[in-house]
Amino acid sequence: MTRGGPVLAVDGPAAAGKGTLAKRLASSLNLPYLDTGLLYRAVGRLVLDAGQDPAAPAEDFARRLRAEDTQRKGLRTQEVARAASLVAAQPAVRSALVETQRRFAQERGGVLDGRDIGTAIFPDADVKLFITASPATRALRRFLQMGEDPKAEGAAARLAAMEADLQARDAADAGRQAAPMQVAADAVVIETDTLSADAVLAEALRVVRERLGTHTA
Repeated sequence: MTRGGPVLAVDGPAAAGKGTLAKRLASSLNLPYLDTGLLYRAVGRLVLDAGQDPAAPAEDFARRLRAEDTQRKGLRTQEVARAASLVAAQPAVRSALVETQRRFAQERGGVLDGRDIGTAIFPDADVKLFITASPATRALRRFLQMGEDPKAEGAAARLAAMEADLQARDAADAGRQAAPMQVAADAVVIETDTLSADAVLAEALRVVRERLGTHTA
């Protein structure tokens, strides 16, 4: 497929830091950015709003998805995350959203983050990164993002529950039949447990410059 610019695939599990990295990469390289996970969250939200089970066929909701649906508030809740995981496991839903993602990068290229960008959406991506961290680190990050205090009463139990939710999501994403989350053979893995956001960006830019050369000038 001929494209007007490089495509960078940034994959990895929830709360590993891939979204933060992808946005900063796009800004640094002057490329369009797409959070593909929001597409599935938005579909999950539409299903929940309709009072339906996210495990039931949701292709119609995916095909009716509008750009404004991805801008709604409340797409980052645990309820929507679980719904997104269920609709994302459906081959028909993924198929309905594939062309949406590919069209996004057609004109100028782009940076896309998700779980199957480098394996299913853009197997020919110019650069593939897989961003990961331990479940405990990711749970704490998500906990803090939600404004929770790890030292508050009952925080340990809520943090443990969040870690369990993330592990369940990982298992569902890696075990689904349609485009499971996995590390592409030609992806560079960056573990972020002990790295700051700036350090992750610096390492990612090093990889991009190595792979693209003059594209980053």
